[in-house]
Amino acid sequence: MLTLTIILVCAVLGMSVGFMAGLLGIGGGLIIVPALVYLLPLFGIESELVMPIALATSLAAIVVTSSSAAFAHHKNGNIPWHIAKPLMVAVSIGALAGSFIADLLPAKTLTSFFAAAVMILAAYMLISIKVERTKAYPKQWKVNTIGVGTGVIASLMGISGGVILIPTLSYLSIQVRQAIGTATACGLMVALFGSLGFIFTGLNQTNLPPWSVGYIYLPALLGITLTSFLFAPVGVKLATKLPVRTLKKLFAGFLILVAIEMLVSS
Repeated sequence: MLTLTIILVCAVLGMSVGFMAGLLGIGGGLIIVPALVYLLPLFGIESELVMPIALATSLAAIVVTSSSAAFAHHKNGNIPWHIAKPLMVAVSIGALAGSFIADLLPAKTLTSFFAAAVMILAAYMLISIKVERTKAYPKQWKVNTIGVGTGVIASLMGISGGVILIPTLSYLSIQVRQAIGTATACGLMVALFGSLGFIFTGLNQTNLPPWSVGYIYLPALLGITLTSFLFAPVGVKLATKLPVRTLKKLFAGFLILVAIEMLVSS
């Protein structure tokens, strides 16, 4: 009965994730992680396990939801593969490393890191900084370093990393359309390898809830993915009718409040 309740509650969460992702073009992890941090203790999950389970389940959900987006970008020629391939390798290494780092950190440290990073990303969204394309594309080792760093941060936050990669690639003179396509492909790799890392590091945990694969909590994952992809097109449709820039600023303000609450309660 509890498992069914979790699936249903997370299905409602998935509606919000899909809708907001379609409406505002944001990654679902910024919604999934704080929501699960609030919900999981209500389902009896130990406090020390809440954050790694939230991160792992968020990344696993992103694998499912971002696959179709990456394929669509590929079909539309939005992914410059000579740029994307080495960057995908770099973010994969970073994401895998991030999952192992997360396993070593106390839950409070993970929560504080997530909240602080969300506040920075939300502030960026709030003031709507426009990055001009002024820098020449750097040497490959510098791009790989950016990729590894992005992968680590994204894995520690349970997000795809698009909010980091898109403005960075645009700054490096990549067309916005190609920056989004490349970030989508890289985000899929971040989610995939981050998830694999969290599965492996969670295998030695003996007090995980039933229906867990490593740190990935399958009932929550099932509920989120069942509805998120259905509601994304609804958000996309409304995006043409609503003042999206204003909504983004309101959502950024909301994220900052959520981050502050997480810091205070951790």
